[in-house]
Amino acid sequence: MHVFITGGTGTVGSAVVAELLAHGHTVLALARSDASARTLREAGAEVLRGDFADVDVLRSGAAQTDGVINLAFGRDYSSPDAIARSIAVERAALTALGEELLGSDRPLVTSSGTPVAAGRASTENDPPMTEGVVGERGRSVLALLGLASRGLRGTAVRLPRTVHEQGRGGFAGMLAETARRTGVAGYPGDGTQRWPAVHARDAAALFRLALESAPGGTSWHAVGDEGVRVRDIAEVIGRRLGLPVEQLPQEAFGPFGPIFATDQPSSSAHTRQALGWRPTGPSLLEDLENIQP
Repeated sequence: MHVFITGGTGTVGSAVVAELLAHGHTVLALARSDASARTLREAGAEVLRGDFADVDVLRSGAAQTDGVINLAFGRDYSSPDAIARSIAVERAALTALGEELLGSDRPLVTSSGTPVAAGRASTENDPPMTEGVVGERGRSVLALLGLASRGLRGTAVRLPRTVHEQGRGGFAGMLAETARRTGVAGYPGDGTQRWPAVHARDAAALFRLALESAPGGTSWHAVGDEGVRVRDIAEVIGRRLGLPVEQLPQEAFGPFGPIFATDQPSSSAHTRQALGWRPTGPSLLEDLENIQP
């Protein structure tokens, strides 16, 4: 397949580009800057210059290729308004890409987030979150999946709160950044809440499998660790950085505080059985040992 990818230079995106090329696919990747274009070409991808917010460029990329993987998302998490702007851009992008691919049987795989299920690990059958800071994103993904009835092979790979590589990435990476800034390896709540996690290379393998074979209207869980206690994460960060480990109020973590404090384990049992996905990368706690003081 010749695959159009957005967000191809991020933690997940760079792993997806490598995964696709290693398995015989070719890649056309969106690049906004000269630096991104250079990185993508060095990785072996073709480059389409443009901005994720330019839906005409997105349509052009989709029209030239056999399928799309959408991974782009804004990086400004400083406030609910900033997050809402990123979600609005993503919603417009998914609408444009879906319309371009409608009725063609060409796949569109987008990223989403694992949901929360009270008192248990969430599964692929649970609906996405449609309330709170990221609720609108869940509604956008539901709209995309609903286009299966109109001939779109659209699927969602649900990523856990931490996609990690070399001790960086996701919510655990945010805890480490906060620790460096404040001098305390902090955690919200009582620390017993659990976060799912996955190594970036394993997530990339699932995006490829979904692209190749997943039917339209389906969601899949890229979950390696079903649930890691947040206090355990903070303790590794504190030890690696030589900082005290302390409970902090939710407000210390900005708009993500309430989400950080939520118990949110997630299962990938169905994904493994149905798509043959087998994560092989290091666990989150193992990978956090790569954090440099």
